Order: sequence, then structure tokens, then C-alpha cells
Amino acid sequence: MKITVLTLFPEFFDSFTNTSIIKRAIDNKHVDFSSVNFRDYTLDKHNNVDDTVCGGGAGMLLTCQPIVDAIKANRQKDTKVIMMTPQGAPLNQQKVHELAQSDDVIVLCGHYEGFDERIRSYVDEEISIGDYVLTGGETAAVVLCDAMIRLHDGVITTTSHEDDSYENGLLEYPQYTRPIEFEGQKVPDILLSGHHENIRKWRLKESIRKTYLRRPDLLDKKELNKEESKLLSEVIEEEKMK
Repeated sequence: MKITVLTLFPEFFDSFTNTSIIKRAIDNKHVDFSSVNFRDYTLDKHNNVDDTVCGGGAGMLLTCQPIVDAIKANRQKDTKVIMMTPQGAPLNQQKVHELAQSDDVIVLCGHYEGFDERIRSYVDEEISIGDYVLTGGETAAVVLCDAMIRLHDGVITTTSHEDDSYENGLLEYPQYTRPIEFEGQKVPDILLSGHHENIRKWRLKESIRKTYLRRPDLLDKKELNKEESKLLSEVIEEEKMK
């Protein structure tokens, strides 16, 4: 998988690419990652990449020429170009899985007051990581790249992420480690029973409980099977009794 980030601040990604799982993925050739300064493509004699907004308004806007030329210079036939913008579609795990299958991705980071609208015609997708505005797209790009890279084949084992939150439409179940008791809080006895089927059912039920309490909107979207429906009914009754 090749990822090229177009940014005014390529150094922003230094710590990202030199830490933990991401570093190993790059070192092991699972991912080819580069950050490219699109200022290098400007034809402006003052090296500018922004200009005032037509019609008036606060701040400066990124101009077409340097960004479009940077996209063209780094884009191949099958490259997917993604613009990070608060106007984009919300990022979710389903979209991450889709993008993780891509062979070549360009991630475009904005700055200042955003992009000249015409730049959007050179982009395949616009993605947002939430309903808020950042000083630049670099932080959002790190979120997207991290999510994609960890799901790319060979980076981590499938079992390491198949029970993650959102993988099956639910939040992840509670997890514990030693000591068995800490400041009066004990690991649930069932997790120490060694009974794998009972543990599986408990984890599924607690996953449903956590989703019901924290993100009920996810349950509205999920088609529950018979076991999940039964467990959800049990959870609702148990929570009513509290």
C-alpha cells in the first residue's frame, strides 16, 4: 500500500511514521508512506500557495495551481485522492476497511480557510473525522492513515482487530488483566472460569450492553441475529432494574 500525504507541513508526520506499529509496517515494506510539501509545486514567484477570498472574507484560501499540480505529479492510474475536510463524509470503520484495500492513496491536507472550490474536481472523496474544525488537515490525516495502515494485510493479525469496536456494529466488550482485584474492583468470575462458550456469551452481552448505554444509534443500524436480540432484551430489563 502506498500513501502520499500532500501537506504544507511534512515534518508533522515524522513522529507518526517513527513510532510503534506504523514504523514496523513501513520498515517491513507493508506500507510505502511519504509526506510531500505541495508548496514545492507552486509557480508563484513569492512561493505562495494561498490568496485572498474572492468576494471578501476573513483569512486566506489555498489556490488551485500548486495543489492540482501536486496531485497530478503523484497520482497514478488507480490512485484514490482523498481530501480531509470538515465538509466530508464522516469516517467510519466500514470506510476504513474499504480504503485499506487500496493500493495507492493520496491524502490532501488543507490549511488556512480551506480550499479553492475548484480543487474538489480533482479529488475522489472528501472525508471528515468529526463535526469540528481543526487548524489544518494534518491531524485528521494521521487519524485516517493510522486506521488504514493497521487494517492493511500483514500489519497486524486479523484476530487483533476483529473484536474491535465497530467491527461488528457494536462497541467492544470490557477487558481485564492482572491483578484479579485492584482497589476493590474484581475481574468478573466468568472470565476466570475457563468456560469458553460462557465467556463468549458474556462478552457478546456486555458488548451489547455498552453499545446500548453509550451508542444506541449503532443498535438502530445493526441487524441483530436471534442470540443478539435475546441478549439485548436481557440487557434492557437489567438496566431498568438498576
